Amino acid sequence: MKRDVSPPPQPLMPPGLRVLLVLATTVVALAGVYFARELIGPLALAVVLVVICEPVRRPLERRGWPRWTGTTAVIVVAYLVLAGMGLLLWVAGVQFARLVAEYLDQLRGSLDGFLAWLQSVGLDEEATDAAASVLDPQAIVGLVSRLGGTVVAVLTALFFVVSYIIFMAADAARYRDAERVFGPARRPVLGRIRRLNTGIRRYYIVNASFGAVVAIIDGLALWALGVPAPIVWAVLAFVTNFIPNIGFVLGLIPPAVLAFVVGGWPLLLAVIAIYCVVNVVLQVLVQPKFVSDAVDLSLTLSFFSVIFWTFIIGPLGAILSIPLTLFVRALILEGDPGAVWLRWLSGDRTATPAREPVPRA
Repeated sequence: MKRDVSPPPQPLMPPGLRVLLVLATTVVALAGVYFARELIGPLALAVVLVVICEPVRRPLERRGWPRWTGTTAVIVVAYLVLAGMGLLLWVAGVQFARLVAEYLDQLRGSLDGFLAWLQSVGLDEEATDAAASVLDPQAIVGLVSRLGGTVVAVLTALFFVVSYIIFMAADAARYRDAERVFGPARRPVLGRIRRLNTGIRRYYIVNASFGAVVAIIDGLALWALGVPAPIVWAVLAFVTNFIPNIGFVLGLIPPAVLAFVVGGWPLLLAVIAIYCVVNVVLQVLVQPKFVSDAVDLSLTLSFFSVIFWTFIIGPLGAILSIPLTLFVRALILEGDPGAVWLRWLSGDRTATPAREPVPRA
């Protein structure tokens, strides 16, 4: 009896061409998201808020309350979270603008001293002019004004979030019945959705916990050093902690500028040193471990996702970078048995290859 030695069937498409096709479709999809970012950004924020606040519904349902009461509770809590974060950002921005205007003369004097130091160490006139243009008080005031305009634009986009939250909270109550309606047929998909929701909640719980600790330490240190408005900068440190990896730099700039104005180089260096020590210890050495355990994302992917999603959907992308990355992984990779290797590369510890059965002797 002859053994069949025919070659295995060739794939319909070469692997290289398949990779190029996937990359091309990805670019087209991302281009669509980029051009629709003014709609998708608020939509993503609304989804995250509803996911975070969804557990509020459970105690009411266990007590037998009507479904609409749970939906109302989710909407109210989501609005409170949204209003609280917006209020904190607004207060920090207004206080920073007021303090810059108040200390404008001192800032100009500090700038003149800094430029004199640049000339004393031998920097040429072009470098001095460049430094002067960057550090000019009017330029800083203009930057603050532009940041204020950005905040207003973000708050305008949040108008859509208010509407999205209502509809999503109502639909979330109906989606809870999906497994009962469809049975085991949709259980794997629903399991991925539950893991995604759990990961998002854990991520923001970890960030809020570490952000509170960092804000308290930074605020007390600024108060002890005599930096103006330490409570405002503590609030800003808490809010910027939700931006992975680079958030503490954004929260450092305003108090560092004011420290330079009121105390010169020694106070500036002291503020930078305290922020770096606190954030390196907590946000670089400790927090990533908890975040990794909560969402199973590699540190490289977490850092890249901030830059990537900020470019795609704007400022909201920095805050929503981790949830958006988790969503893409759940949508594209977790449903594909052949993507276990890519899931493992992304940091998913549950992604393990299936063991091949050992042939019996």
